Amino acid sequence: MSESGSSWYLYLIRCGDGSLYTGITTDVSRRLAEHRDVDGKGKGAKSLRGKQPLTLAFSRAVGSRSAALKIEYAIKQLGKADKEALLSRELDLDTLRPPGQSDE
Repeated sequence: MSESGSSWYLYLIRCGDGSLYTGITTDVSRRLAEHRDVDGKGKGAKSLRGKQPLTLAFSRAVGSRSAALKIEYAIKQLGKADKEALLSRELDLDTLRPPGQSDE
């Protein structure tokens, strides 16, 4: 569990143009709704504006906020082909974790 008492999740969103967006959150459904701007408050990532429709492609609990930030960074360093391999389960998320780190 994280400092706030809730698990952090890593998620990937597929955009209408086929690109993939990577993020972390404690509530995937809420965050996806924010990215889609369903309430009109503009709380989603600026980089996703105009890239509708947005669909959740992947999400997984990764433990603490610190662990989530580290795995998010590792995924953001990957090319699109490797991200697609992650989505098709040809690449295991656990291989991207720093040594000695697992779900908390």
